[in-house]
Amino acid sequence: MQKTWAVFSLILTCCVLLYLILWMNLSEQFSSKTAFISTLIFSQIKTSLSQTEKPTFPTEREVNITPIPILYKKNFTKLPAWDFEDDYLRNEAKRPTCPKSLQNTEDPKFKEAVLPDIQLWLYKGLLNITEWNRLAHFNNPFGFMEYKYNEVKDAVDLIPKPSIFLPVPKSSKDGCIRCAVVGAGGILNNSKMGKEIDSHDYVFRVNGAVTRGYEEDVGNKTSVYVHTAFSMHANIMSLKKYGFHNIPQDKGIKYVMIPEGLRDFEWLQGLLQGKEAKGSFKGVRPLKYFNGNFNESRFFVLHPDFLRYIRNRFMPSKQMQGRYWAMYRPTNGAFALFLAIHTCDIVDAYGYITEDHHKYSNYYYEKLKKTNVIFYINHDYGLEIKTWKKLHDTGIIKLFQRH
Repeated sequence: MQKTWAVFSLILTCCVLLYLILWMNLSEQFSSKTAFISTLIFSQIKTSLSQTEKPTFPTEREVNITPIPILYKKNFTKLPAWDFEDDYLRNEAKRPTCPKSLQNTEDPKFKEAVLPDIQLWLYKGLLNITEWNRLAHFNNPFGFMEYKYNEVKDAVDLIPKPSIFLPVPKSSKDGCIRCAVVGAGGILNNSKMGKEIDSHDYVFRVNGAVTRGYEEDVGNKTSVYVHTAFSMHANIMSLKKYGFHNIPQDKGIKYVMIPEGLRDFEWLQGLLQGKEAKGSFKGVRPLKYFNGNFNESRFFVLHPDFLRYIRNRFMPSKQMQGRYWAMYRPTNGAFALFLAIHTCDIVDAYGYITEDHHKYSNYYYEKLKKTNVIFYINHDYGLEIKTWKKLHDTGIIKLFQRH
């Protein structure tokens, strides 16, 4: 009996040691095919996300599961290839009433790529453990790789369910929503496009949306302001010399936040609780940036699925296949433009990078000293140039260009 027990104990010990060795050496070989736990978790998720099924949101009525072990970017030499990479949370698609809507385009590539019912917003009730285990496979801002469940969920559970984003204006006779999306490109310097920009129903601006003193070129109307926690904080600090002392605060303005990383969720907690932020923005009170004009009903947070969908289907850079794969993401301006494409009928883009960008300063507010666009590794400006041109040539958007 003792001999039998000893053999059993030896076998059990060997099994435990083998498991530990395999786990500690987990690296880029960890993929969707080998991650058995992922397969179990996503057998149900994939059904709810399937295009052939009615879209459903996750609920807290789920089996007793726990967050998957944290995945680290350093263990992958390129973008990991999960078999659910191109699965997204879906919502009810809004049918356009506008006969000229870009959703009615006949361009085959755009029709194949676009998902009119993609889930745009992240808010309370959309993040449980099942959803976490799906999104934890993707690097930020496309998911929650390297993060802990509670530190993100605590912030998400504070985000209220958003109201209608851009209603059809009462003045619209044809039911169309006309939008201008304004980047900061130097191509707008001396463009005299201000009146045209402000004539749109809604005007999107991003990051350092300097307008004071530049109204003739860029207008002064802002309906939607798209930002990250860092861009809001940094631009207020760095652009004061150009007259940018406050973020846009037009009446009825909608604020759209891109959850770029963990620091954005730390910022969100401080903002929505009216307290100082923790972590990266320790000691900062996010509410102060709104000068008393913050309203939760006009605050929106983009869903990681929407951000990943834009990257995967419209802006898949070659950088994703190299060692710096995790650094790449489309610019804030790119996300703002695609948000407009998914919420407006007619979209005109101003101040976006074009093939002849070298003729202009980096930013339109740099009038005294010309600077050039720096092609940082975290963005793919060459791809953005081609993307905006392609969208313009196919009639999806109208891109402001100078020849």
